[in-house]
Amino acid sequence: MGRWLWSGPPPAESHACLILAHGAGAPMDSGFMAGMAERLAVRGISVVRFEFPYMAERRSGGGRRPPDPQARLLDCWREVYSRLRREVSGPLAIGGKSMGGRMASLLADELEARALVCLGYPFHPAGRPDRPRTAHLAELGTPTLIVQGERDALGKRDRVREYSLSPTIRLHWLEAADHDLKPLKASGFTHERHLDSASDIVAGFLQSVGRFV
Repeated sequence: MGRWLWSGPPPAESHACLILAHGAGAPMDSGFMAGMAERLAVRGISVVRFEFPYMAERRSGGGRRPPDPQARLLDCWREVYSRLRREVSGPLAIGGKSMGGRMASLLADELEARALVCLGYPFHPAGRPDRPRTAHLAELGTPTLIVQGERDALGKRDRVREYSLSPTIRLHWLEAADHDLKPLKASGFTHERHLDSASDIVAGFLQSVGRFV
C-alpha cells in the first residue's frame, strides 16, 4: 500500500474528503498532484493521496515498472477506500488524474462514493480514438465532475461530444488545455490559472453534492 499523503483540514472539519489517485506515469507527489491537493486544501477540501502498487515499488527502487493490470489497480482502490472508510465517519468522494480517475470511475457506484472527480479523463487510449473507454460512463449513477482540456489528446472536446454519457456527469472544459490541463501560450491562459480554475470547480462541485460531515 505504501504511504499516504494528507492535505487540508481534518475530514470532520472540511467541506469534503476526496481520495485522489495519480495517473499512469507520475507519482502521488508529482507537481500536478501536489499542486491540486494544495489548492483544494486551501478551499476547505481534505485530500488523501495514495500510490498504486507498481508506483510504490518504483519508489522503493523497483525501476520504472509499467502500471499494474486493471484488476490489481481496482483491488488497490477497494482496499484504500475500505481503510479510509474506517477512519472517516462522513461520506467520501473518489477520483484522480487520468488513469487514477478512470479506475475510480469503474468503482464509484460499487463503493457508493458520494461523488467522483476526474482530472483529464482518458476517454480512449493514446492514438486510438476508435477504442472509447466510455461504456460504463453511460450508466454511471454517482454524481461526477470531469475537468478536461479542450485539446486533450485522450479526449478532445469535439470527440467527447459524440459519446453517450450519463446525466450524472458534468463536464467542465478548460480552454486550449491538454491532458495535464496546460494551455497553449497563445491562448492567453497560464497553467497556474487553469489549475486554480479547476480547483474552484472541484471544490464547488463537492460542496454542491452535500456537506461531508
